[in-house]
Formats: sequence, C-alpha cells, structure tokens
Amino acid sequence: MRLSNATLCLVSFIVFSFLQSPAFAVKRSYVVYLGGHSHGIQSSSVDLDAVTESHYHFLGSFLGGHEHAREAIFYSYTRHINGFAAHLDDEVAAQIARHPKVVSLFLNKGRKLHTTRSWDFLGLDHNGVVPSNSIWNKTRYGEDTIIGNLDTGVWPESKSFSDDAYGPIPSKWKGICQNQKDAGFHCNRKLIGARYFNKGYASVVGKLNSSFDTPRDKEGHGTHTLSTAGGNMVPRASVFGFGKGTAKGGSPRARVAAYKVCWPPVSGNECFDADILAAFDVAIQDGVDVLSVSLGGDPTAFFNDSVAIGSFHAIKHGIVVVCSAGNSGPADGTVSNIAPWQITVGASTMDREFRSVVVLGNNMHYKGQSLSSKVLPDKKFFPILSAADAKLANASIQNATLCQAGALDPKKVTGKILVCLRGKNARVDKGQQAALAGAVGMILANDFLTGNEIIADAHLLPASHINYTDGLAVFAYINSTKNPMARIMPVTTLIGTKPAPFMAAFSSKGPNTITPEILKPDITAPGVSVIAAFTEAEGPTNEDFDKRRVQFNSVSGTSMSCPHVSGIVGLLKTRYPNWSPAAIKSAIMTSATTLNNANEPILNASYIKAGPFSYGSGHIQPNLAMDPGLVYDLSTKDYLNFLCTLGYNDTLISTFSQDNYKCPGSINLANFNYPSITIPNLVGSITVTRTVKNVGTPGTYRAQVQKPVGISVKVKPKNLKFKKVGEEKTFIVSLKVKKGEAIKEYVYGQLIWSDHVHYVRSPIVVKAV
Repeated sequence: MRLSNATLCLVSFIVFSFLQSPAFAVKRSYVVYLGGHSHGIQSSSVDLDAVTESHYHFLGSFLGGHEHAREAIFYSYTRHINGFAAHLDDEVAAQIARHPKVVSLFLNKGRKLHTTRSWDFLGLDHNGVVPSNSIWNKTRYGEDTIIGNLDTGVWPESKSFSDDAYGPIPSKWKGICQNQKDAGFHCNRKLIGARYFNKGYASVVGKLNSSFDTPRDKEGHGTHTLSTAGGNMVPRASVFGFGKGTAKGGSPRARVAAYKVCWPPVSGNECFDADILAAFDVAIQDGVDVLSVSLGGDPTAFFNDSVAIGSFHAIKHGIVVVCSAGNSGPADGTVSNIAPWQITVGASTMDREFRSVVVLGNNMHYKGQSLSSKVLPDKKFFPILSAADAKLANASIQNATLCQAGALDPKKVTGKILVCLRGKNARVDKGQQAALAGAVGMILANDFLTGNEIIADAHLLPASHINYTDGLAVFAYINSTKNPMARIMPVTTLIGTKPAPFMAAFSSKGPNTITPEILKPDITAPGVSVIAAFTEAEGPTNEDFDKRRVQFNSVSGTSMSCPHVSGIVGLLKTRYPNWSPAAIKSAIMTSATTLNNANEPILNASYIKAGPFSYGSGHIQPNLAMDPGLVYDLSTKDYLNFLCTLGYNDTLISTFSQDNYKCPGSINLANFNYPSITIPNLVGSITVTRTVKNVGTPGTYRAQVQKPVGISVKVKPKNLKFKKVGEEKTFIVSLKVKKGEAIKEYVYGQLIWSDHVHYVRSPIVVKAV
C-alpha cells in the first residue's frame, strides 16, 4: 500500500514526538553532591531518615513528585557526605547542576584498580625476622588502629586475618559484618567489619544476581592490599616456595575492615563513583582511622571526583586517606588522586628478585625474573624462536610478536622456547598462548617504555621476563645464527640486589594537571612483585585457564605500594594519636630518601635519574617517619582556603564546611603549607611562606638548600630555634630566575632543615617562563 505525503508527515511527526518525549529519554546514573550535613557524628536514625526525605523532596521538585524521586534515587548519602545517586535523563541533570544548593553533579563514572593486571607488606621480610627496634615496639605494631580498605573485598579465611590472641573489638567501632546473604562469610576480632556496595555498578551493568551480595573477595586484589596494610604475621609464607619468610602488614596488629566497591570489569572499569561515595560515607561513621584506596581514574576537578570528595570528608574527622598514584606511567601528567588532603603513592622496586637466568647458545647469560614453578630439563638447550617468526599466515606480525591468541603457528612453535614482546595483552596470557602453540618455554622481553622494569609472574610454563636491553641482545642472537638455542634456568630468590629501589615504568607521574602548585605523587613505596595474601577463589594469574590456588601471591602496581604507606600510617596513628592527617603525611614525606641502596640517586625504569614527578618526596623510610623532628601541619580551614583559591565561592564552601565560611580576601596558593614547594610558572621572582611545628626535642634547625638549575633560593631566617614540643616557626623562601641561566622546563632542588639528628627535607620544583 502506498502512503500519501500527508500520512508520511503524520507518521514522522508521531515517531519524532515519541523519541523526543521525556518519558522515553535515555536515563543515566548521576551523583549529585550537596556538601556536608549539619547533624553531628552521633546522628540518629531519625536524622538519617530526614536527610533521605530531603533528597526525595529536592529531586521531586525536578521530576514532578516525591514518588518519581524515590524510584530514581538508588543511594542517599546521609551520614557525612550530603548527596544522592540517581537515574536521570541528561536534561534534568543539567537543570539540577544549575541549582545553587548543588556543589557538583557528575556521571557515575567507572574507575580502575591500580594493578598491572597480570599480574602486577611490608610483605615478606627477607629472613622472616620481625623488626625489633624500639620505634616499632612503641607502636605495638599498630594495635590501636583500625584500617579500612576500599577494594574488591576480602578472603576472610586467610591466615593474615586470623584473630588468634586478639582481645575485644575496640569500643569505638560501629561497623558491621554484612554477611546476611553469604552465611559462609565471617568476621572476627581481627577482621572486624566488611560491607559491600554494588548499586552504582548495577546501575551501569543491569540487575545483579545474588552472587554479588557479599563482601567476599573473588578476585584477590582486596585481600592482597588489605593484608599488605594490616595483615597478621604469618610464618613460612611463599609463592610456590619462592620468597619464603614471614608475611606481615605494615601494621600487623591493626584491626581491619573491608569495603567492597569493585566488581568484574565493564568497559575496563571496576569501581563506580556512586559505590565509592557510599563506602566513604559509611566508613567514616564506622570509626576507621585509616582508609587505603588502591583505585582511581583520570585526574579531574576535585568535586567531580568521588575519591577526592570522600577523602575530604574523611580528613575532617581525622581519618588519613592513602591513595594510589595510578598505573599510566611513564608518561608525564598521568598521576591521579591529586587532592592535597590525600597521600598519593607511586610504585618502585625492592631489593628482592626472583631470578630466572636465560642462557643462550653463545653462552651469554641474561638475568630475568619469574615465579614459574615449572622447570626445563637441567642444562638442556632448546631451539629459540622470535614470536614474529612464528605467526600464522593470516595473523599480523604485531599480534604474533605480542603472542596474542590466534596469532601463533603450532607447526613453527612446537618444542621451542618462544620470545614474546611485552605489551597489550597480559604477560601470563602470552605464556599461555605460547604453551597452547606447543612452546616448551617463554622469554618475555620488555619494550622501550618498560625498560628495566621486570616483574615476577606465576607463569604456567617455564618462563623468564628480561629487560629491554637484554631483549635486544636475545633478538640479535636469534638473527645471527642458523640454529639459535637457549635454556631457562630454575627460579632462585635473591636479596640485596642493586640498584634498588628504582621507579616502576607503570607508575603514574606528575605534574599535577588540576593544581600544578601541589606536587604529586607525594611519596613512593614498594609496588613491584609484592607478596601478600590472596583469594582462593581464583588462580594467581586471575586468568580463567589458571586452575591453581595459592594463599599468597606476587602482584604489582601502585595498588600494592599504596597499602605499604597505609600500614605505616597505622603505626604513626598508634604512636601519635593526636596528630592530624597532615602532620602524619608530612612526617612520611620529609623523612623520605631520594637515594637507592648504592647511595646513588633513584633511577627510573630506563636507569635514568628520576625526579619528584616520579617519586614525590622520595622513597618511604618508616623508621625515620616515626621521629621526623618537624612537621608541616594543615587544618580543615587550610583546605577550605585552598578551595577558595580554586574559585569556589563562600556559599558553596559553606555547604561542606557546615559553617558560614568566608574566603579570605587574598590567598596565594604558593603559600599553602605543603611539605613540598612547587612553582609551575615562575616569572621573575616569588616569595613563599611555610610554617613548621616541632614534634621532637628542643633544638636549633639550620636551613640547607640545593638550588634548582637557573634559580636562586634564599631562606629567611636561616636558623629556627625551638624550645618546646608544639612550638611553631614561620620562614620564607625567595626564588628568583637567574637571567641567562634559567631553562624553560621543570628543574628540581631541595630544602633541608636539620638539627644534625633530624633531616626535614622538602622538594623544590620550579618552572621558569
């Protein structure tokens, strides 16, 4: 039947109207952040219900009624964070964003766990010996501290969370063990709480089945990070017999709690903003002292960032928040979790290797690493083949070189040792593809960017991971002879290797792209081949083909370095319960070192001298952090003033300060009392102010300055005399561009205050324009 033009127009109009109708508009999940609450920490259920009703009333004014709001909202943040998460169409979201009560509105974005994903405490100490010096004894290994962990949950049966010899749960603890739908999950006097948050995840992926209703860690990441921060001392721990020693967290006697906010990846994302905010809101109420957060996303405005928002409300209650810097290195400007109230941690190596030597037919030896428990016949050589020469006819050279699925020809590979290039697909998956094609072993060679960063993985076949330079040599050997041969020697555990630490190639770097006046990361800590507790729901590689199970696993990433610092914070909280989060952060930063175990500057993964944009203040030194001498302190008011410099007005700041706050008339961000000095655009000269507080014995500190290239630095006064604990002194630092000598890129120096016992060191980072 042929339709008339009039009929076609009518049909088109109806279809167009149908598509444009608000009733059929596409809804997405948003977070609406309204600041803080006026009720105190002792809020009643009536208070919390009233907040939820206020959210329904507010959203109902946009949606046409209270009931529509109830249907749309899936989280109401009622305790400390004021806001809600809801399904909204974009037009309504835009209207809400313009409301004067709204601090920010943003999409419920996904974030990533910061592991290298194929894998990447104070972990195993070298000889299974617990440190016995007086400083550690005074902390009682963090036994008065409660460490919370936002992650993938926890494996409660791990020995790292046994409650043998633990006393009653601290009376300040208000949390729960959310196991109503998982009767097999149990908390105890060590693992004192566990919760899960998945409504934000469900709003993106759809309805979840009952298997998601548990705080149990089925992926391993949460168990690993939580045990690194606060796991028990567990003797005779190892991964397939390698790295034997006593496993222990940074605060091994701390009580711990798990907040499961991360789930199976969707479009590469695992942890969603709405869930993260819900966890922060509850954790603050529960009574944690430290929050360890090994996840993050791209750097963004602070109040469009769930981790920054949650951290801000946590520090208002004296809770220290430690975050991963991210795994997007070695590119510049990739660091995430860059709010000044967070401790942001990069990743570096330690002086332990799981060495697996590659021996070529020309008798050249190359030191790789592995945790493969399988070995090749002793002293037997096998043919060695570059994966690029093993490609199937219809596969690309690139896919074959990377040893990707479906790219290797079994006729060419069988019986040989295959050399695969690092990149794109998982390191252990490359070995699996080599094995499926018939290889007897694999050599994994770094590309240029990953340099000397080699990682010990639990490969399923005999394998060794070698660095970039050695990889070039292996490829050159293969191309130089008609019958190249090689063997892979069994793995051995070595201690005291040099140089260590050096920065991991994956560790995200500064400068801070949101507020370049704040140096990020703040600190670096061990994050490569870290051994800690693991789930028994999956194999050590997290690959479906891996049917093995382990109690401890080696994993790499800034996810692993973050809880090292969290554990040390736990010790500091026990020893100095009245210190502010900023004082604890300062103690960690100013006591760090920029030297490795060869007493040379810390290098990057290409063995080039690293700098503050890689390691912040340097590599953490726990013992020195326990007695820092001086600290740079900050209060909530200082953070509010910081926000004033970013353009937040009095009205907005008052919403999350719970007071009628008025921004000071003139604030220079350069004077923010941070333990580092960063001037991103120095024109001519500038004078910055800092204040230090004495937390040690009385004494006189003298300023020592290492000047950045092309910049003059003067400190006044040059001496600070302290007569008592708690006394504060203010000083100024004048920086001036030297005409004809300055270079228009970032240069680095340092300021050290020393009384010949303490060395209170702050990086100086300057860029002349």
